[in-house]
Amino acid sequence: MTETVEDERRAHWQGVYAAKTPDEVSWFQERPDVSLELIEATGLADTASMLDVGAGASTLADHLLSSGHSSLAVLDISEEALRHAQARLDSEADRVRWIAADITRWRPEEPFDLWHDRAVLHFLTAREDQQAYADTLRASLKPCGWAIIAGFAPGGPLKCSGLEIVQHDAQSLAELLGYEFELIDTRDETHRTPWGAEQAFRYHLFWRG
Repeated sequence: MTETVEDERRAHWQGVYAAKTPDEVSWFQERPDVSLELIEATGLADTASMLDVGAGASTLADHLLSSGHSSLAVLDISEEALRHAQARLDSEADRVRWIAADITRWRPEEPFDLWHDRAVLHFLTAREDQQAYADTLRASLKPCGWAIIAGFAPGGPLKCSGLEIVQHDAQSLAELLGYEFELIDTRDETHRTPWGAEQAFRYHLFWRG
């Protein structure tokens, strides 16, 4: 991926979060129930390290902190999105590691126990970007770690935020991640946007053997 593509990607999301409040974007969730249920299903301890990639201004970190999780990192390409989340968390924001980076080019200092992605991978339409995403995921996840990947389900929307997306299913994700990853669970969700439209999402929970 060229610097120009990365710059364009960053500029798009900076513009989105500069123009709208977090609860005005279509993907806003007051409480990310399916994500929280799948995280609980992993059985990970409260001290397990968790990375929310492409989080935007998601409330997932808020709910994980309130339920006792103590090792959280949030990554997004948009500094503006992260500022929204930090402002909402106020003093609690100091308990989270904030990372402004492009997921296709970033590498962690140390791996995590859990990777969470709600609607990042589906924006990566180029095969080379999808492979770069998978490389980052593998570099970011410990052996016996967990990965939650969610996006628009087959039959759902083909665009989001004015951008084309790629719909993934269990087979395409398994092929992308490789033989180390075992599919443990799949959940479907009908997400309701702030203006009442319905969007079909699908969540996949993988375990790295």
